[in-house]
Amino acid sequence: MPKLLPLLDASLNKTFTNIRLVATDMDGTLTKGGKFTSALLQGLQDLAAAGIQVAIVTGRSAGWVSGLAYYLPIVGAIAENGGLFYPNGSDRPIALVPIPDLIAHRQQLAAAFHQLKTQFPLLEESTDNRFRITDWTFDVKGLSTNELQTLSQLCQEMGWGFTYSNVQCHIKPKQQDKAPGLLKVLREFFPEYSPEQVVTVGDSPNDESLFDERYFPVSVGVANVLEYTNQIQHQPTYITSATEGEGFCELVSLLKIATGD
Repeated sequence: MPKLLPLLDASLNKTFTNIRLVATDMDGTLTKGGKFTSALLQGLQDLAAAGIQVAIVTGRSAGWVSGLAYYLPIVGAIAENGGLFYPNGSDRPIALVPIPDLIAHRQQLAAAFHQLKTQFPLLEESTDNRFRITDWTFDVKGLSTNELQTLSQLCQEMGWGFTYSNVQCHIKPKQQDKAPGLLKVLREFFPEYSPEQVVTVGDSPNDESLFDERYFPVSVGVANVLEYTNQIQHQPTYITSATEGEGFCELVSLLKIATGD
């Protein structure tokens, strides 16, 4: 199927008629200038009223995501790029990747970060790293595409996975990614939803697996994903005309039309 089609095409060909769950990234996708807007919160309420569930799939830390899953009108949130799942109303994370010894795991992640700093001494650990369980993050600001590629290669050589968003770089277990984490959550918690009934939404390289049609055939990128199209292999099926949270609200409007709400 062609990629990066105008979002309106999905409405014209009735792609959204069967959608029952929206699985969306957060920063740069739901936010505008780093914040939730009243329009976004209304959009989440509108989807709930239309019978369409929402799950957040973010690279943000366990500490941040536990609060989001509790307070927002969503069915739950996946943290740390597929590492943990918080069902709505629960403060207990459910591990999506096996980590037998968390203390040793954190020590190994810290060692990997310090190894990276030997070649990139200006790397800055992210302020939310203290709230993380499965991955280790540092700030992406100031890093060039070539430097990010080098960091990825260094992590691979150390036996780790690597990804980045518009906010952070992540050192993580190789098997840990958004799409596998989301598929596991669907199987174990929402078996009534098939991948064909899910639309995935994102804006940056750490959302790439959500754009992979082998996992999810219907995906949407908010317009700011165009900044990364040369850096990701899997492109979203559709793209909004607006950026960030305003682009997400475009999707909400079309989903409401598709359900007749």
